[in-house]
Amino acid sequence: MKPDSDPSSLHAPRLVARDAHNVSRKQISPNALRVLYKLNEAGFDAYLVGGAVRDLLAGLHPKDFDVATSATPEQVKALFRNCRLIGRRFRLAHVIYGPEVIEVATFRANSDDGSGDRETHEGGRLLRDNVYGSIEDDAVRRDFTVNALYYGVRDFAVIDYVGGWEDIQHRTLRLIGDPELRYREDPVRMLRAVRLAAKLGFTIETGTAAPIPRLAALIAEAPPARLFDEMLKMFLAGHGEASFDALDRHGLLAVILPETAAALADDHDGRQRAMVRKALANTDERVRAGKTVTPYFLFAALLWPAFRRELGHLAHEGLDPLAMQQRAADRVTLHQAHRIAMPRRFSIPMQEVWLLQSRFDIRQRKRVFRLLAHPRFRAAYDFLALRTIEQPELAGPVQFWTEAQTMSHDGLAEKLAHAPHPPADEAATETEGAGKRRRRPRRRKRHASASDEGLPDTAP
Repeated sequence: MKPDSDPSSLHAPRLVARDAHNVSRKQISPNALRVLYKLNEAGFDAYLVGGAVRDLLAGLHPKDFDVATSATPEQVKALFRNCRLIGRRFRLAHVIYGPEVIEVATFRANSDDGSGDRETHEGGRLLRDNVYGSIEDDAVRRDFTVNALYYGVRDFAVIDYVGGWEDIQHRTLRLIGDPELRYREDPVRMLRAVRLAAKLGFTIETGTAAPIPRLAALIAEAPPARLFDEMLKMFLAGHGEASFDALDRHGLLAVILPETAAALADDHDGRQRAMVRKALANTDERVRAGKTVTPYFLFAALLWPAFRRELGHLAHEGLDPLAMQQRAADRVTLHQAHRIAMPRRFSIPMQEVWLLQSRFDIRQRKRVFRLLAHPRFRAAYDFLALRTIEQPELAGPVQFWTEAQTMSHDGLAEKLAHAPHPPADEAATETEGAGKRRRRPRRRKRHASASDEGLPDTAP
């Protein structure tokens, strides 16, 4: 039987002894262990908690290690000179060891008797929660049962108050308490449910999943910067393809990427969806291989259906092709920014990747070499190759540019010299890149004649 959100309903804690679980100190950050031992030595209770314990029990390798303690943030700061206090919504202590930060949170209570610091939005969203309590209170205040498991260094046991151990064994993701209430407290929990289920390969428990489509619109109330951070965690951590599918399945894609969702709804042959999923699968593969990933390329793929859809809307306005592409790119970027605050260091190169696509059709010598030298060429070329999923006819240009990268300068120049030139109207509409001006036509010099000798040259 799962406990509800009332701490008085909690059963006696389940202690999973050291020999019954797979968590080892060798797998834990030495700095996290230092924090745990020092807090214990000072007379406070302190445990490794949350994602680190969950991932270790699930056979994964956590990157971050969080600590929960009976010490207040001020008491933690008094113990560690390398500590700073942060946060207003949740007051936290960060103990800093070079590039590693150990986050230390005080046990939080489930209810406020008036002595704490808690503020709730009229719709139920939790604005601030700094009411401290016991470890039992803290367990109930956490979001998912698998995130409410505590590992201590006094006896090396895992402590479970809410059934998280059992859910780990059954690979189930379950909210603690009433799902609708918990989602209203923090709508981003819906995204976390999808992300964690995709990361862990868990199934979202029926009661936890049921309210998501109905409450999905509440996510729009979250700060755009926070949603952007959640997007990075979702799509750049090695489980992006599964996360995308789950977002779509639970009705969240239309909230996070509304214009992409609208475009995919009209994607009757499924090619655009297949292209996006392939981009995510490629990113997942790179992450697993320890290779770097570029957020702007991924966002270029995620928003490409929206960009193509906007181009279709502008096609009948009689705009210059370059102006039409730039306007479509700007509109999609602006509209998406209302939901997710994408920094310019990502949105600008994302647009460059889009706008460079039309230049791959040009075979004029100077423009070919100019494109090869462009700082975004490799990303734009990779994107062109990705687009063959949506448009198989792009296989020809992909083959040309694949060969062009391996040829010598002279060899490529000779090949281009014997290649047929594109039609004049095609060259005239070629995209030179955002912000470039068209070259003015050269003035033709008129030869003097008997009728105009001595007069100023007025020829165009």
